[in-house]
Amino acid sequence: MAKVSVYNMEGKEVGTMDLNDAVFGVEVNEHLVHMAVVQYLANKRQGTQKAKTRSEVSGGGRKPWRQKGTGHARQGSIRAPQWKGGGVVFAPVPRDYSFKINKKEKRAALRSALTSRVQGNKLIVLDELKLDTIKTKEFRKVLSNLNVNKALVVTGTIDNNLYLSARNLPDVKTSYVTIEAAGEAKEIKSNINVYNIMKYDTLVLTKDAVANIEEVYA
Repeated sequence: MAKVSVYNMEGKEVGTMDLNDAVFGVEVNEHLVHMAVVQYLANKRQGTQKAKTRSEVSGGGRKPWRQKGTGHARQGSIRAPQWKGGGVVFAPVPRDYSFKINKKEKRAALRSALTSRVQGNKLIVLDELKLDTIKTKEFRKVLSNLNVNKALVVTGTIDNNLYLSARNLPDVKTSYVTIEAAGEAKEIKSNINVYNIMKYDTLVLTKDAVANIEEVYA
């Protein structure tokens, strides 16, 4: 079981924490991580590109000149692909690029990504991360105390002050993993993904985020 240091918002070590090997200590499957990243990027594509084929371009309903006797190569339409203003050969059309991967594969990819951050010493755990006001300067100060620049910050609650404070920082993204009681069941809300975990240099987790991740993905 991996043991990591726990820091406060001033960047001082205040304790240690054991990480669950079922989530943060698995064998890294690079293929699943790659597939999860490709799926994320593919699902974000709009697929709205469009160009006209020769059958969709207006005009060209008659033969530009007779078949023989002109000295020109034979032509059937001025909207053929070789003509200026003609249609496009194999023109792109609107399409859906998204595809699905199995739920177990997606969870395994996420565990592999989290493990890779632990193995690469790119995981920082905070005891808490709370901002009383919406202040980008204060949030940047916290990152400076942790000696972090490009980071994915994950909390165990949905914190609007934190989200708005980090929104203007180009190299920082905030996410959350929350577990709320919904009667006898539990409602899980999470927006973390493999792409963002691998994209940012450092993964910053609060202690409650670690607990929620271990409960959801173990």
